[in-house]
Amino acid sequence: MTAELDAIAQKMVADGKGILAADESSGTIKKRFDAIGVESTEENRRDYRELMFRSEAMTKYISGVILYEETIRQKAKDGTPLVSLIQQAGSIPGIKVDAGAKPQPAFPGETITEGLDGLAGRLKDYYDLGARFAKWRAVIDIDTAKGIPSYGSIRANAHALARYAALCQEAGIVPIVEPEVLMDGSHDIDTCYRVTEWVLKTTFEELYYQRVRLEGMVLKPNMIVPGKKSAKQASVEEVAEKTVRVLKSCVPSAVPGIAFLSGGQSDEDATAHLDAMVKLGGLPWKLTYSYGRALQAAPQKAWAGKAENVAKAQAAFTHRAHMNSLAALGQWSSEEERKAA
Repeated sequence: MTAELDAIAQKMVADGKGILAADESSGTIKKRFDAIGVESTEENRRDYRELMFRSEAMTKYISGVILYEETIRQKAKDGTPLVSLIQQAGSIPGIKVDAGAKPQPAFPGETITEGLDGLAGRLKDYYDLGARFAKWRAVIDIDTAKGIPSYGSIRANAHALARYAALCQEAGIVPIVEPEVLMDGSHDIDTCYRVTEWVLKTTFEELYYQRVRLEGMVLKPNMIVPGKKSAKQASVEEVAEKTVRVLKSCVPSAVPGIAFLSGGQSDEDATAHLDAMVKLGGLPWKLTYSYGRALQAAPQKAWAGKAENVAKAQAAFTHRAHMNSLAALGQWSSEEERKAA
């Protein structure tokens, strides 16, 4: 079992490939569809995800796809299970298993991610449906004026992440461990660094206590960026340098790979930051992408819910995935971006 888990984790962070986060909840996908004037029906959601799973990007630049509860059970228009489309493209199906971040009792303004109850049974079902990795997201906000985040909230979220990861490995499923320090707010880059360091150190401590095998997991962290409302934004070089520095001080070299979340960055920023980090070199783990919006915003806009736009949307998705693939290899440049666009 351990050899199998390790092999899947390695495949998830294969050179020049990244993980597509297509696990938007019904509420989130509705917001995305509202923005392009498309009704969020089961059929529209299926058609949209199917167009991505049938694109050239899947065979060339995507190692795995994080699915939502609905999607892992859906069939394509021709009756093929969507999971089979992913597997046929040589990619690994995965599943989001948390039940979302809920207000944490006695911790105003902070959340705890729920979903551990009954998880062992659900993981068995997901394994039977074809999932070979899973995802659980802990959400850590920063509000220094209110003393957020607190020790209690960070500890509780790290503990839940570690218990989830142990349950996954027991079920033969690779856990993506996602402790996300949000980039909302007006905090500066050094505050993001300090909080992320705290969160990562606590998370790896809990993973150790829960006997999680580090070789059979993938870390999905935030990058070190200032809050969106911060008066002082940071250069690509500063983001790359500080992100790599915090990861080197917190993430054991046994972890096979780190797949970043984009966390609300623009498409190109998310790509440029990843590329700059890979170019720094000398890293003990692979760096790659596990983007949702930063891979999907362009294809959603191109598609706009119309069947005649499918090829255009697939081209937009393949372009974004190609740019991120180059970044994961340290070969991206803004010239490449323009040339291919």
